[in-house]
Amino acid sequence: MKKVYGSAHEALDGLLFDGMTIAAGGFGLCGIPELLIDAIREAGTKDITIASNNCGVDDFGLGVLLKTRQIKKMMSSYVGENAEFMCQYLSGELELEFNPQGMLAERMCAGGAGIPGFYTRTSVGTVIAEGK
Repeated sequence: MKKVYGSAHEALDGLLFDGMTIAAGGFGLCGIPELLIDAIREAGTKDITIASNNCGVDDFGLGVLLKTRQIKKMMSSYVGENAEFMCQYLSGELELEFNPQGMLAERMCAGGAGIPGFYTRTSVGTVIAEGK
């Protein structure tokens, strides 16, 4: 496998498709794959599900993919500081699967290891868990 590419476009060549799921790194605006996000925006890939700590801010990070309506669903632990996110979520345009930070990290770790599911006690014994 080639590990060094001349550009983000070259690295993503042949990998992008509508409806795909992407796990995006970073914490807040630090450590985000900024050039890859721009290449995805330029490719026009749509109906994307993103698993990431958050969705950036309005004009930076994953927020640029929100602005172009390329993200269909976010799996996140934090959703603040992005007005576009709020508008799309409240209007029903954007799906949200809210996860505690540790659970989101563990889901990515388990998925990467090929483990299809695991149990955590998050919300067990609380009102949130009633009926589930």
